[in-house]
Amino acid sequence: MLARPEDTAALLEQDHAGDGDTWLRLCEEYARLRDPLWRALLTAWPPVAPLPTLLRRIGVTQLPDFARFALLPASQMGRELFSGRCAGEILAGNAMHADIPPGAPGSGMDGWLMTMLAQDVGVPSPTGGTAPLAEALRRRAEAAGARVETGVEVERVLVRGGRATGVETAGGRRVRARRAVLADTSAPALYGRLLDRDVVPAGLHARLERRFTWDLPTLKLNYRLIAPLPWRAQRARGAAVVHAGRDLPGLVDWAADLGAGSVPDAPFALVGQMATVDPGRAPAGGEALWLFTHLPRDARDAGAVEEATTASERMLDDLAPGWRDHVIDRWRQSPADLEEADPNLGEGGVAGGTMQLFQQAIWRPTTGLGGARTPVAGLYLGSAATHPGGGVHGGCGHIAAQLALRDARWWGRPLARAGVGATRRLQAEPPRW
Repeated sequence: MLARPEDTAALLEQDHAGDGDTWLRLCEEYARLRDPLWRALLTAWPPVAPLPTLLRRIGVTQLPDFARFALLPASQMGRELFSGRCAGEILAGNAMHADIPPGAPGSGMDGWLMTMLAQDVGVPSPTGGTAPLAEALRRRAEAAGARVETGVEVERVLVRGGRATGVETAGGRRVRARRAVLADTSAPALYGRLLDRDVVPAGLHARLERRFTWDLPTLKLNYRLIAPLPWRAQRARGAAVVHAGRDLPGLVDWAADLGAGSVPDAPFALVGQMATVDPGRAPAGGEALWLFTHLPRDARDAGAVEEATTASERMLDDLAPGWRDHVIDRWRQSPADLEEADPNLGEGGVAGGTMQLFQQAIWRPTTGLGGARTPVAGLYLGSAATHPGGGVHGGCGHIAAQLALRDARWWGRPLARAGVGATRRLQAEPPRW
């Protein structure tokens, strides 16, 4: 579902004169930077190859201002760029797809990128849900000669002489890896459970135990409805994803409540209307709807889950009166439910760890080289725990696979040895800071 920049600009111009022109300027700047910017963001860290092109398009004299722009909190970005209310709230609502508070550095860049993607490619979704997408990937892999096994638990990554040689399953079966092992697991699972402790440098253990931070716990409510939500706001009807519940000052309060360990009385939520983008997700006239909000890190018990559920449904009462009359049933996924279904979703976080700046780039998942490489030769971490992080679906695994293929070539082996050595040195000692 795609809204043209001109349509958005026209609405913002109605909110405040001049904001429409500012919006179009932002879209033009995005279009100019788009290709090298995304190549820089979605490639192995550091982004050496796309960086020169990106810097040329930004311009030497504009580079300091662009760096500042990239670090702006969403709340500040909205204030600086726009005179009205609506544009800043569009940026802030999109920024909240990550777990960076609207007043924290970097949240503005998240909001800008999300809004520009929506204007550029819309909100694409595979027909029939994500299962057909996974099956398509499986068929393609098998056509290339791969063998795909699911439902088999790996208990241990086997290491000999500092190199990953395979994995051992829960049933005791050993699978040999001739070239590489790619782990699509959380960082704590790989370094704390799947690898023998003496294989992992002491400094890496210390950093994970002291510093690694999960993203905020998620509460997800799933509904089957006999009809779409009767939103008061007409433009919410037919939208694939609705940012519901709070304006910009309210988002600041919401984030502060979460940071203080309190379940917010008035939540902010992402609401997905899946039959809107794919009518096959529900019977004719019906809707498949989910609601996604957060809990405080230290309040994930049953009482907090019930409190947040009540607050979220009360919010829908205000925004879509009569919606309860459309409900066939509800399936609730608490943070504990999410982690039980997928151990990678530690504490109910869905992004592989916080997306805040202190755990990005060379600090993701801990201080190192910022990529998929691990201190074990032939072992790569290809999950959301690594750069570029959660929400870039498949991006982390793609980067890990590319690195593994490069390292396996004759000219890549010396670089691989140097990279593993540098990683081990960086993570050998516990941090003093």
